[in-house]
Amino acid sequence: MTEEELQSFVEKISFESFQRPFFHKAKWNNRLKTTGGRYDLKTHDLDFNPKVLEVHGEEIFSKIIKHELCHYHLHLQGQGFQHKDSTFKQLLKQVGGLRFTPPIEEKKRLTYQCKKCGQLFFRQRKMNTKKYACGKCGGGIVKM
Repeated sequence: MTEEELQSFVEKISFESFQRPFFHKAKWNNRLKTTGGRYDLKTHDLDFNPKVLEVHGEEIFSKIIKHELCHYHLHLQGQGFQHKDSTFKQLLKQVGGLRFTPPIEEKKRLTYQCKKCGQLFFRQRKMNTKKYACGKCGGGIVKM
């Protein structure tokens, strides 16, 4: 989906779900890693993570657009637009938007094993196997 197609898709969802036009820019932002979208308070532009569309498809992506449009329309109306505000929660429920972005990519899991007893250790970060020993038997650890 190009940025022009994204812009027209956001405008269409805004008019269908909120009965209000979307006057600002909608664009892709490859720097977003854990979030599906972002609303800029100063420029009123919307940024979206292209990986969400690739991984989860158009249905989930349209719900993320609705979430960001809730921020957009409530902020422009001068109402509570933050996640904690009841007006935001009500509007999000009314239009069928997502509260949270589903996980985009799975976390890396590194596996280590004790040379002596075979105990397995799971880590997200690399670990210096020369510096650490098994907590169960004191044996050396190797990466699997």
